[in-house]
Amino acid sequence: METSTANKALQLGDIAPDFEQESSEGRINFHQWAGNSWVVLFSHPKDFTPVCTTELGAVAKLKEEFEKRKVKAIGLSVDPLNDHKGWIKDIEETQSCKINFPLIADADQKVSQLYGMIHPNASNTFTVRSVFIIDPNKKIRLMITYPASTGRNFDEILRVVDSLQLTDAHKVATPVNWKDGDKVIIVPSLSDNDAKERFPNGPR
Repeated sequence: METSTANKALQLGDIAPDFEQESSEGRINFHQWAGNSWVVLFSHPKDFTPVCTTELGAVAKLKEEFEKRKVKAIGLSVDPLNDHKGWIKDIEETQSCKINFPLIADADQKVSQLYGMIHPNASNTFTVRSVFIIDPNKKIRLMITYPASTGRNFDEILRVVDSLQLTDAHKVATPVNWKDGDKVIIVPSLSDNDAKERFPNGPR
């Protein structure tokens, strides 16, 4: 099943559009593939480019960190599947890693258009560096767009996953520069009595 978002920009809280597309690990039905996991979906401007190569290598090396958080990673570029296969060999050789997640071959730009990954004023051919964090309910929880010239900070993406999972489980928010284990903020909507019941040892 594919979801139409024609003439509608995706926003936080929207259901991530479903799609079917070829990938380096076979044909992907996105929602079925995601299952009950969190998902980090990220796009790349072009195969065999040096910045993209370092990014895919970094994600592969973070496999255990993603798995601890029940997160599946999936990449995308608008190059054909055969290019992906050749590029994966290059990544594994130059980045000393094994690519352990699928790379969508979006040669017809179907998924890129569905997710608004092509910004015509930047390039009408290649995708920008989009990142979507999608929760197990298939809702979009974060969107970040980087220019093609700037590699992403995947430590920051993991930090946001940590924050989202924590704040979903408890009535808290995370302050500036928060990292897992730091102090959090009790949300103002929680009454004093509820706060005492939830946090008998105080807010720390």
